[in-house]
Amino acid sequence: MSEAERIIGLYQRHAGAWDKDRSLGGLYEKPWLDRFLALLPPHPSILDIGCGAAVPTARYFIEQRCAVTGIDSSPALISICKQRFPDQTVPGQTFTGQRWFVADMRKLSLGRRFNGILAWDSFFHLCPEDQRAMFPIFRNHAAPNAALMFTSGDSYGEAIGNFQGEPLYHSSLDEAEYRALLSQSGFDVVGYVARDSSCGDHTIWLAQLGS
Repeated sequence: MSEAERIIGLYQRHAGAWDKDRSLGGLYEKPWLDRFLALLPPHPSILDIGCGAAVPTARYFIEQRCAVTGIDSSPALISICKQRFPDQTVPGQTFTGQRWFVADMRKLSLGRRFNGILAWDSFFHLCPEDQRAMFPIFRNHAAPNAALMFTSGDSYGEAIGNFQGEPLYHSSLDEAEYRALLSQSGFDVVGYVARDSSCGDHTIWLAQLGS
């Protein structure tokens, strides 16, 4: 099994530790989340791909009265989401609360479209081939004028970090290829910063589906 394929099991085994670390990290990404929300209509539907345990990102969206659908490959993390923010639906009405699903983003097919799609600190755990295959999936879940935001590396390659004493896989395409894949899928780049020092050195893409 490749290091990329081990990611799902790693987050499942260490869901509690990851949740604790992430909860203590603060909402350092808030300026980018606000830029993302500014592209969306009031009370938008948001697909959070790799939602983790919902804190802090999905929680912030819920506080902004967004309808959040969160997916993660770890059942343990989704269980924490459901404990914190129980699934909400309104019978006979358009969904306006939050829902959580165990799902592998590479096989995602929810049969609905969203005003916003986020893949923050999740998409970059896929190998390069799987990252390329994600762009049609983003497009298939995007409503008209939808915003898409994700984090990546700043150059092509693979890197192995460490979490709880286990290898933690990351990979990235290069800037030119991400721009080409976004364009091919109908997204216009709205914002891009490589190693944003004000956001924990994250490399961030913000795009919007063209009309």
